[in-house]
Amino acid sequence: MTGLELRSTITSSGELHLDLEEVPVPEPGPDQVVLRVEAAPINPSDLGLLLGPADPATLRAGGTPQRPTVTASVPRERLPLVGGRLDQSMPVGNEGAGIVVKAGANAQALLGRALATRTPGMYAQYRLASLAESIVLPEGTSPREGASAFINPFTVLAMLETMRREGHTAIVHTAAASNLGQMLVRAARADGVPLVNVVRNAEQVTLLRGIGAEHVVDSTSPTFVDELTAAISATGATLAFDAIGGGTLASTILHCMEVVAVREMTAYSRYGSNTHKQVYLYGSLDVGPTVLNRTYGMAWGIGGWLVFSYLAKHGPALQQRLAARIAAELTTTFASTYTAEIGLAEALAPATIAAYSKRATGAKYLINPAR
Repeated sequence: MTGLELRSTITSSGELHLDLEEVPVPEPGPDQVVLRVEAAPINPSDLGLLLGPADPATLRAGGTPQRPTVTASVPRERLPLVGGRLDQSMPVGNEGAGIVVKAGANAQALLGRALATRTPGMYAQYRLASLAESIVLPEGTSPREGASAFINPFTVLAMLETMRREGHTAIVHTAAASNLGQMLVRAARADGVPLVNVVRNAEQVTLLRGIGAEHVVDSTSPTFVDELTAAISATGATLAFDAIGGGTLASTILHCMEVVAVREMTAYSRYGSNTHKQVYLYGSLDVGPTVLNRTYGMAWGIGGWLVFSYLAKHGPALQQRLAARIAAELTTTFASTYTAEIGLAEALAPATIAAYSKRATGAKYLINPAR
């Protein structure tokens, strides 16, 4: 049994190569299944592996319509960023869903069922998956509906879990009009958690208000800092998750939190408030430096946050509990929408790559390798 899978290679000479390779499908072990993959989303984290630091202006098509190839140049100064993967053909796609076509001894009851999985290399016609990294979709749920069952839903629930475990009561979230951001609006509302949503234009403000968000601020507004401070004051948020990464936004959030905290102080301190303010960077939509203008006292922290590292730290019981909620709310709280559904060959068309690599809000693409 063989199938096509999308592979990405960056050579030590500075070239990106994308192609479709025919590979054998392994037999499943006792707690494994083979999926016929029918839906795998293109997430920002997938683009990092798929395209790396290649120059998008140099994309060149080749091969045949059935087995296309793409090449692009990688600037030599960027090669050290991907030194660990040079000259290796790597499968792409961090999550997806499909139908079980082969099952190991302990998974025979799953034959024919739809299953979502967090298994590397999901941009493939078939994929071997472990039950420990999978969710059996409820009866009647399609692979398309379950394709994004892992990265965004687990991130949302782990953010709420982090808030509770660290003693915060509200959250500030940036790039909040994304698919993930919309999920967080729904989940926070269901859990009664105050949420401040930071977006990048007026249309996104309207979008989030339309799904029930109460506090939405536009970072391009001339009164952004005042509006953000007012929203933080109204919610009491002392925790933020920032998907932008670069620039001064994280610093601005800390500043506004400190302004609110200082208002509540009864005595002056040259060290600022004792209220701890925390920003976690969980994305890099801006790959530039994170700039900190330290106007927020000494009780603050900023650091990286990765959802599956967080879950691994807190053990399988937490992941199982969150997975159960995701499965139950897959078509409501954690529903995803997609701009377009494309096949493996279409995913290697330079014009299509240019479209999905923009990472535009509301422009999420879905690969269906069965097309």
